[in-house]
Amino acid sequence: FRLDLRYFRHLSQGVDMSWDDGAPTLGAVFTPRLEELLGPARRSGDELTQRHKDLAASLQRVYEERFFALVRALAKTTGETRLVLAGGCAMNSLANGRLFAETDVREVYVQAAAGDAGTALGAALYLHHAVLNGKRNGKQGGERGFVMDHCYWGPEYDEPAIRRAIAEGIPESGGRDGHHCEVTVETAGDEDRLAEATAEAIARGEVVGWYQGRSEWGPRALGNRSILADPRRPDMKDLLNRKIKRRESFRPFAPSILEERTGDWFTLSYPDPFMIKVYPIRPEKRAEIPAVTHVDGTGRLQTVSRRTNPRYWKLIDAFGRRTGVPIVLNTSFNENEPIVNTPEEALDCFLRTRMDRLVMGDVVLVRQPRQAREPR
Repeated sequence: FRLDLRYFRHLSQGVDMSWDDGAPTLGAVFTPRLEELLGPARRSGDELTQRHKDLAASLQRVYEERFFALVRALAKTTGETRLVLAGGCAMNSLANGRLFAETDVREVYVQAAAGDAGTALGAALYLHHAVLNGKRNGKQGGERGFVMDHCYWGPEYDEPAIRRAIAEGIPESGGRDGHHCEVTVETAGDEDRLAEATAEAIARGEVVGWYQGRSEWGPRALGNRSILADPRRPDMKDLLNRKIKRRESFRPFAPSILEERTGDWFTLSYPDPFMIKVYPIRPEKRAEIPAVTHVDGTGRLQTVSRRTNPRYWKLIDAFGRRTGVPIVLNTSFNENEPIVNTPEEALDCFLRTRMDRLVMGDVVLVRQPRQAREPR
């Protein structure tokens, strides 16, 4: 493969980057010749037309053709049916989900931070194995080495830190948020009661901020820094965008499903804990979960294991027992900024949006609806 440098300027001219207001702005990577070929570039805020959609679909189609051809050639050369992917293209979840149908690959592994951030993992593993002669899986007496089957490797904040954030963000229990609504602060009790109460809230239409344990490593919110909602509601996607996300209408929300129930709802049951594959949803199930079903009948799922995230698993299980759907809608815990990390960031996002409930550890904040003013 060669990149036709008549169409790109990053090597010949460089690319400008500015940092106004703390956010990077990247200049054009392409030359005017690319616009002559494909038409004018879409500017921020411009209408999204059918031409833009056609270009995006065509780029995806060409990428998949080349990607599958490379995988088939690799399999033919090596005889391997197990594939590990890394790099930014490994985050192309639509193509990843089609690997089983388009190639002879039978096992696929893509770690949670497969883009540039994943080089940190590669550097650590290289040092461990190549320099320090560390153990590998299946070697040296069969002892099991490190297996990255979850991505909860980030910071964790205990209950005192959570309560300090609440005390500073809401000076009095029962204070008000940025929309002049009453906010009550409760203690959940045990984990089972927390799961049941939260599942009940989601089932009656509440939008819930779910802040638990260590934060996720990588670009996906996978049940520790997530906003959760009911996937059965056809209007939930629009509701979330009005209340919180304020993003493009074509961007879908993801289904988190109990790992052991995957085959009941998707045509493939192969687990994907990192939300990096798109699978077809079974045709008879699509109408039951419209908020997480793409226009082509697929969904970018996350399979949730009881072993790696027992609290999130219990919540989804409680929702499944209550509704018959062992799936919750999952999107990242943020409005229009990076995913929240600290309790202060989670509380700030909750207070300035119209989220209904925030569950931080065992502490639950509930926004009470504003009472109508009485006539004078």
